[in-house]
Amino acid sequence: MFCPKCGNQLNQDDAFCGSCGAPVADRADALQKAMPQPEAPAAQPPTQAPKKRVGAGMVALAAVLLCGLVAIGATIAVLHGDDADESTATTSQTAGQTSTATAADGQEVVSMERPVLISFTQESDAASVVPSVEPYAVEDGLTNVVNANRFYLTDEEQDLVVQNGFAVSVGQAGYEFFDSYEMNRYSQTPNFVTVDSMMHTYHLYFSYLMKNTERDYLAPALGEVSRAMLDESLEQLAAAEGTGWEDAALRNVAFFAVGASLLDPSTEVPSQVEDVVSAELAQIEDAAGIAESPLMGAGNMEDYSQYVVRGYYEGDEQLESYFKAMMWYGRMNFAQKNEDLDRSACLMALALQESGALADWEGIYTVTSFFAGASDDCGFYEYYPILESVYGKTPSIDDLVENEDAWAEVHTLTADMPAPQINSIATGRDDDADYEEENKGYRFMGQRFTLDSAIFQKLVYNEVLANDAGEDRMLPCALDVPAALGSDEALEILEEQGETGYENYSENMTALREGLGSADDDTLWSASLYSQWLYTLDPLLDVKGEGYPSFMANDQWTRKNLQSYLGSYSELKHDTILYSKQVMAEMGGGEEPDVDDRGYVEPEPMVFERLQKLTDATAEGLDRYGMLSAEDAENLEKLSSLAGQLETIAIKELQGELPTDEEFELIRSYGGQLEHFWQTVYEGEAEGENFTAREFPAALVADIATDAQSGTCLEVGVGDLSEVFVVVPIDGELHLTSGVVFSYYEFEQPIAERLTDSEWRKMMGIDIGDDGNFAKPAQDIEEWTRGFQVERPR
Repeated sequence: MFCPKCGNQLNQDDAFCGSCGAPVADRADALQKAMPQPEAPAAQPPTQAPKKRVGAGMVALAAVLLCGLVAIGATIAVLHGDDADESTATTSQTAGQTSTATAADGQEVVSMERPVLISFTQESDAASVVPSVEPYAVEDGLTNVVNANRFYLTDEEQDLVVQNGFAVSVGQAGYEFFDSYEMNRYSQTPNFVTVDSMMHTYHLYFSYLMKNTERDYLAPALGEVSRAMLDESLEQLAAAEGTGWEDAALRNVAFFAVGASLLDPSTEVPSQVEDVVSAELAQIEDAAGIAESPLMGAGNMEDYSQYVVRGYYEGDEQLESYFKAMMWYGRMNFAQKNEDLDRSACLMALALQESGALADWEGIYTVTSFFAGASDDCGFYEYYPILESVYGKTPSIDDLVENEDAWAEVHTLTADMPAPQINSIATGRDDDADYEEENKGYRFMGQRFTLDSAIFQKLVYNEVLANDAGEDRMLPCALDVPAALGSDEALEILEEQGETGYENYSENMTALREGLGSADDDTLWSASLYSQWLYTLDPLLDVKGEGYPSFMANDQWTRKNLQSYLGSYSELKHDTILYSKQVMAEMGGGEEPDVDDRGYVEPEPMVFERLQKLTDATAEGLDRYGMLSAEDAENLEKLSSLAGQLETIAIKELQGELPTDEEFELIRSYGGQLEHFWQTVYEGEAEGENFTAREFPAALVADIATDAQSGTCLEVGVGDLSEVFVVVPIDGELHLTSGVVFSYYEFEQPIAERLTDSEWRKMMGIDIGDDGNFAKPAQDIEEWTRGFQVERPR
């Protein structure tokens, strides 16, 4: 067996050529063999005028923007207001493709192809449905609603139902979605099956699978990588002693000693770096805020509050260690402009090839990219080909230290590599600062580019400047995302809140909306499960007009859909908080009289269709790497099938067809199906066989952006769930139904007090506080939601 690139003879099981580093076998099969295997074969559970969206336009901008969506990190020239230069030396491509740098002799150095593990298909049946529901009106007192007397509504809720066809009662649905749906079945209350409930169920299984994968595969592999890199860095240090590379090599020893120690406190730290490693570990443990990094040197600031263990990692010792180590490897930037740090980066790329850790490293990178997206930073794939281009095939540490004249060429080539799209480091305040140069560099396992963070980056300081009051926009608003993706309602809310009053905000928003509106779906949404999750939610931003049920054909339902979008978005950010790069500025029914309890599915067939495909993509990707147990595969198939059934029912509703008895029974028993997934996810964490939603509520929180100047971050959260009352047409009559939707909260928080889920639940009176009492909720609902929802007195 021979390498197809250089002809070097290979062993049968080699994943990469030992001579040139090229992949020589199917990466999925080879990396599956390389990754540590769990002890058990199956992964165990863890402890006005009609509003519309923007259309096509500015194709050139879209093309440039798309390069950044899953980028190795090119500049978005149009958004910066720069003219495109055809002779530019660096380019960037979508995940799985390459970037280039131009050498002094004019020849291009092409980066290695980044591996991808995601498929993408566009919807079919649901996209062609023409809604044809006859319009209807709800009379005062709900007199034309056949089952109104079976519901208790406050006067304010009833007024909203008459006005809008629906009303949301804040926090009245309890701890988990299945609870209310099961109670409805018991009381023979017609269910309204919501998009929120299905997206939440996907979130539960997504986070559950991520936890299993991280605990059983990625954490052990990261430990192996850390030890191997520490050993190889020590060997490099010995070879570099007395040369211009010594300090860079010593820095790498300390860097990997920190990472290894975070994963395994018993790690033997080399004596020559004990002090700096201890200082870094202390800063990480304190997680107090922004401070100078003892390792990276003067002027290199790090936001240590990012090491507060958050999301589902909280409370699991192994996952907490993994969280801190991956945060360390993902955030620490070996800035290209600093020659000595750039030397460290080159030594690191060389060590990864020489240490034998490359297969494990690439396995971790590929699987985490599958979940969360490609790295926003340059790394091994970009730097190693540069070393080969200058020093020849299979360069060694001796080649580097013995040929100091070649270093200038290496440093020139690394300067030609693309900068990251997202600023995640604390830099000084300067309207004219070149933040791309500040950020450009090498990260060992860089945090991931996400569409929402790229949107945020274009809508905060210094891409936008002060408003009339002299205030800078240091933090984004979550509504920036749906607004940029075309929601006029979101943009109107932002205008009401004064967000559009900042200089350049409207211009940048217009550019984003036109560019994204003309983007190709295959390119825009195919990067990862993260991006496909956003794609699944995207139909919620469409305004529902003629032919849709009357409760959907009004501005308040459009705002309700924005809340559903942001509630699911909060769960997405919670589940990927480690990897996403932040911008810095069942019950049985009793014998009862015959009651018509036929329910209704929220008629969003495109959402259900996309959710089915998202679920299928999740199963296919993990199965390809051998990281999906038979039980998990079966459960994902069940979730996929449920989404498909709901799509079918939703299409029938929109076309005026009556669902079958079996389909009405599916709606009736919906809570029990949700409960199955919930129990599967949490049974391994529960202290006994019987556990309740109160122990594992849906409420969660995630910080999504940071303002280094004021020391605050933007938090988004879901609190107690809300009940939605909806009047729907069934078999020629109007029926009142009950379902469950997200509550949504957004607020600023000091970075030294980044919230965990447990702290958030205490703040909101969901869990008992430290004083033994339930607190009054610390956050109010968003003002823009008060037109469709009501807070009952507690």
